[in-house]
Amino acid sequence: MTLPKALTHADVADAYARWAPIYDLAFTFVMRPGRRAAAAVINQLGGSVLDVGVGTGLELPMFTPNVKLTGIDLSAPMLDLAKARVAELGLTNIAGLHVMDAMNLTFADASFDAAVAPYVLTVVPDPERTLDEIVRVVRPGGEIVIVNHIGAERGIVAACEQWLGKRSEKLGWRPEFPWSIVADWLAKHPNVSLIERRTLAPFGLFTLIRLKIANA
Repeated sequence: MTLPKALTHADVADAYARWAPIYDLAFTFVMRPGRRAAAAVINQLGGSVLDVGVGTGLELPMFTPNVKLTGIDLSAPMLDLAKARVAELGLTNIAGLHVMDAMNLTFADASFDAAVAPYVLTVVPDPERTLDEIVRVVRPGGEIVIVNHIGAERGIVAACEQWLGKRSEKLGWRPEFPWSIVADWLAKHPNVSLIERRTLAPFGLFTLIRLKIANA
């Protein structure tokens, strides 16, 4: 599947350096239900968890102490805010926060029990490669919990997404993101199964996706 608009790492880094000072103000409300839904699943699983695209760390206080979480993000300014949040709230279950490319994770294979990827697939230049990397670092039998916008197929919303898609490099994300990107990737990875897909508030803008890696 060819993405409607190509993004580069420079596009993403530049955009989120601009977004960082106002990110929480702009996105806390609309993205909170998705973060809570993802955290609720992860809290049931527990263990060592990788947070891909942790950003300013808005979801970090939502994880329970049985989750030992490591966060990564491409944007250093966003991570600086996440680190400040961890210090301010005294979050002792955060194992580390690292500047890292989601498409080239530096962790060894099977390093984590699970992974969570909130609102990241529309941001990375290559979502399929990002999924490949996440699967690589999660152990067999582990889960991947994704929250992401899935683009509309038709109507006014689709037209708006197409218009915004022409400005992806300035926004720092891709408004047009068809489900077929995930479906086509799954078809190529028989060791990974879709165990849940449901739309979330507000207004069904975002979708929770749960993937299960087969045991070796």
